[in-house]
Amino acid sequence: MIPELGHFALALAFALALAQSTLPLLGAHRAEPRLMAAAPALAAGQLLAVLAAFAALLWSFAVNDTSVLGVVQNSHSAKPLLYKLSGAWGNHEGSMVLWVTVLALCGGAVAAFGRELPSALQARVLAVLGMVAAGFLLFILLTSNPFARVWPAPADGQGLNPVLQDPGLAFHPPLLYLGYVGFSVTFAFAVAALIEGRVDAAWGRWVRPWALAAWSFLTLGIALGSWWAYYELGWGGYWFWDPVENASLMPWLAGTALLHSAIVVEKREALRIWTVLLAILAFGLSLLGTFLVRSGVLNSVHAFASDPMRGVFILALLMLYVGGGLALFGLRAGALSPTGLFAPISREGSLVLNNVLLCAIAAVVFVGTLYPMFADLLLGEKISVGPPFFDTAILPLAVPLVAAMAVGPMLSWKRARLWPVLQRLWWAALLAAGGALLCLALEGWRVGPVLGFAGGLWLVAGAAADILDRVALFRRRPFSPLAALRRAAGLPRAAWGAAVAHAGLGVTLLGLAGMGLAQERLVLLHPGESAALAGREYRLDAVRDVIGPNWTAREAQVTVLRDGRAALVLRPERRFFPVGRTTTSEAAIHTTWLADLYVVLGEERDGGAVLRLHHNPLAPWIWLGGAIMALGGGLSLSDRRMRVSAPVRAAPKGTGNGSRGEAVAGT
Repeated sequence: MIPELGHFALALAFALALAQSTLPLLGAHRAEPRLMAAAPALAAGQLLAVLAAFAALLWSFAVNDTSVLGVVQNSHSAKPLLYKLSGAWGNHEGSMVLWVTVLALCGGAVAAFGRELPSALQARVLAVLGMVAAGFLLFILLTSNPFARVWPAPADGQGLNPVLQDPGLAFHPPLLYLGYVGFSVTFAFAVAALIEGRVDAAWGRWVRPWALAAWSFLTLGIALGSWWAYYELGWGGYWFWDPVENASLMPWLAGTALLHSAIVVEKREALRIWTVLLAILAFGLSLLGTFLVRSGVLNSVHAFASDPMRGVFILALLMLYVGGGLALFGLRAGALSPTGLFAPISREGSLVLNNVLLCAIAAVVFVGTLYPMFADLLLGEKISVGPPFFDTAILPLAVPLVAAMAVGPMLSWKRARLWPVLQRLWWAALLAAGGALLCLALEGWRVGPVLGFAGGLWLVAGAAADILDRVALFRRRPFSPLAALRRAAGLPRAAWGAAVAHAGLGVTLLGLAGMGLAQERLVLLHPGESAALAGREYRLDAVRDVIGPNWTAREAQVTVLRDGRAALVLRPERRFFPVGRTTTSEAAIHTTWLADLYVVLGEERDGGAVLRLHHNPLAPWIWLGGAIMALGGGLSLSDRRMRVSAPVRAAPKGTGNGSRGEAVAGT
């Protein structure tokens, strides 16, 4: 009965989404307050219906209801409860329910926190979100029913892919979807602004929190997925430029550019046309990622669907939403005349450079990801585009981007002088040069690590210099650290957030540079034998059987010796899952935060075992930097000025300023 209720809830949500996509839009067009006022209620109703469907799906997996086809294919009674629940979105049908759940949450958030938005704008934004929701709900109802029954019900399920039975993968998709779908709100604001023909400072203030929230969640989702790949797949790496990995990177790059360009719209009412275009492209790239993963065009551990009908349906949605948004942009962008003149050397100029380089990197990733598919489809040729292409093509773009990131925040708006800023950054440049020279002295000329250490130190020091410059620690006389501390406490949290996010990227760059110096060794050891790597001895003591909740394993005991003394014991495993008859590798990792000792157990032969040993310097800093970046986003988002104190929206020519439609507003 509960699965049928869940299916009915999805159908009800579809009906409410259709109403949400039409009635408020009609009301905004006719200036009818009652129809516009229906938008928040419809969004709330759709949210309740989708939450009911999602709860029904979770219940089916939690109780292992094997009369539901999705439960049979992706769950098993012996699985821990966490993986039963994560199995609800560890498949195509369930992941799409998660998608529409996050989308409904976004609509509910706009309805709840956008009560002070101009009535017409809020109605149009919610209408666009309703259109997006209606398309995906229809997709689920027609092609991807998560509550499909199977009869007779089998005694138990087939189990979830063992690679996905991990805490990292349990939380990775929800975070990623909060980022992907979060850009639907900025897309809706962009389309609403194009319909209205108006983009101003208030619009930039309203858009920026949503872009920031989506970017922060997407940053966490990408970092968590990279960390999972590092410790779960047993290959010792963190990023392989897999097309599905790239599918999440592209909207992150576009979203980063959007976040920065929205600042210019808010502060100077410049880059209005460009910011609207970025809002459309960021969501379009999110939809592209959905198409790549769900259409079956990719073979990946991340790819769920293989039904051509599903792929065609999602492609149609992609063309409808993105194509429609771009068509509207082409028709209405001319009405958004450029304003806010500025000199090339200025804060605005640095943000333009930031946008150009970020979009260029996104274009490289886009071409490298999609061209092999088009070559296979149109030319019948198999082309492999891997890390060498991406590393070589992106490096020349990343170097000036990193160089400008420390300089830009210290430039003045409208017009600035570069030399005084560089003078205030002299110690950051000295620190970066010192890091590069130290790497050269210890490891010789290796382009990636040398530039990585220099860039990482430059960004961390540059973020510190930005804060020190804001509090005027060394520029005011007499020198007073306590006064500077009081000024620091009074700094807007948005300023702290930007500095923390830039420093987080610097920490990630230091981690990437360290991984460029990683060492690896593949050895066959018998019990009692050892192998050396990076100043340590790895001794194989024994290999034994281990029994888990829904798996059995062979576990190696490896003692790590330093200067002849035992320092720690690592226990890598090879697990066998009887349900699905799948074997996985469980790496044993010990971190000192300056390096990871990483051991993978391979096959056993001739009475011994194959071990793959890794010494990965600064590896944890890659994901620590991602967490710091997301923390910076959260700090900025917590700034009340960003959420409430939106500037007063000037009344259009020839109208009054007394209606709610032109009031001070905030999200």
